[in-house]
Amino acid sequence: MKTYRSNEMANLVKVSTTTLRRYEMQGLIPTVLRTKSGHRIYTDLHYFAFTTIRQLLKSFPIPVVYRTMRLIKNSQVTEALWLLNEHLATIQAEKGRITETLLAIQKIDFTPIHQVRSQNAMTIGEVAKIAQVKTSAIRHWEQEGLIHSERKAENGYRSFSITELRKILVISSLRKTVYYIENIKQLLEELDTNYCDKLEHAIDLALEKLNDQLKNCYQGIAKLVLYIDLLNIPNKEHKKED
Repeated sequence: MKTYRSNEMANLVKVSTTTLRRYEMQGLIPTVLRTKSGHRIYTDLHYFAFTTIRQLLKSFPIPVVYRTMRLIKNSQVTEALWLLNEHLATIQAEKGRITETLLAIQKIDFTPIHQVRSQNAMTIGEVAKIAQVKTSAIRHWEQEGLIHSERKAENGYRSFSITELRKILVISSLRKTVYYIENIKQLLEELDTNYCDKLEHAIDLALEKLNDQLKNCYQGIAKLVLYIDLLNIPNKEHKKED
């Protein structure tokens, strides 16, 4: 059986020796033997454990990866796999939410903007009438930082531009979906002053990123399954986690 010193293993895994020790201290890998002088002795099994961790970390949250590896070490394979599956479910839900939002954006009616293109300093009442929303809603969205107004020097009244009206129309549409305020903020940053092209592009990128994450998830799971096979874990599914 081939063995490796700490620096050799670190070079193979492409991490620091400190990272290797952290994984060991967290109980994520098989027991590490030592020489009489106290040096760690790693094997190919440890290499597979380390590379499995690194692969899982590309797509799963750190707490999920750590708990999964601890469960595997404790022979709780089924529970570990269900834990990863739970995270996959959140990715599926996220995809549904993003897709629904994209459809909502594509249905937004910007026709009212063409009717006021010559105006770039509208009152809150005028904007509310055009967007068919309550002035209280507009004030709330402004408090949340979703939209911004200027104050007229002569009377201190709010003044809204065409760009802000466009944002109000977007918010009014997206609030009917499962999209939350923080997500709307991110999308509004991409909103073009004339069209929704940038907004749709931002969502397309989000979906592309989600697709990559899903692919990495399954690559991590495939690696984990091979690692489990190498461990030759007996059926001890009812054993409690340490």
